[in-house]
Amino acid sequence: MTTEQQFCQQFMEKPLDFLANELGDLLTSKKLRLTTAESCTGGLLGSTLCAAKDTPSFFGSGFITFTDEAKMTLLNVNPETLAKHTAVSKATVEEMATGAVNVSGEDIGIAVSGYGGPDGGEDGTPAGSVWFGWALPGNTVHTSLQHFEGDCTEVLAQAVKYAIVMLLFRLGYSPDNHAEQ
Repeated sequence: MTTEQQFCQQFMEKPLDFLANELGDLLTSKKLRLTTAESCTGGLLGSTLCAAKDTPSFFGSGFITFTDEAKMTLLNVNPETLAKHTAVSKATVEEMATGAVNVSGEDIGIAVSGYGGPDGGEDGTPAGSVWFGWALPGNTVHTSLQHFEGDCTEVLAQAVKYAIVMLLFRLGYSPDNHAEQ
């Protein structure tokens, strides 16, 4: 098992409010700010961050871009990317994450696009498939495709938790440096 997989397994079990507060503390300590670009989660990630302590010190804006038109208009996702790869793709979440950073002026962007269910994509992509993109300082973008089980509400909750857990990982979070619950 990779370090990333071990980290994910350990922290996906933690309560969401704990993770959001730890992310806020970490971002604040690093003097970094975050923006979100959400499709399938429809603002759930942003509202989770808004419930964390001292939100304004690390989170300034979020974009809910459920339609292709919204992704193009608000985040400058290229229409050719959507036509060639669909909205639920690596290429699209890369452009969503970087677009959110460019439009907002924040340091970090998280993008989420997927099929929460009950239906999957017209291209045969199953329900529960979610692409993630993390645009980090230095023009680095990381992506991941995950397949979550459960009904739509469960899939979206898991997607929000995964987005936060993996940003903690990518920023070098260590529970030794923070009070653990």
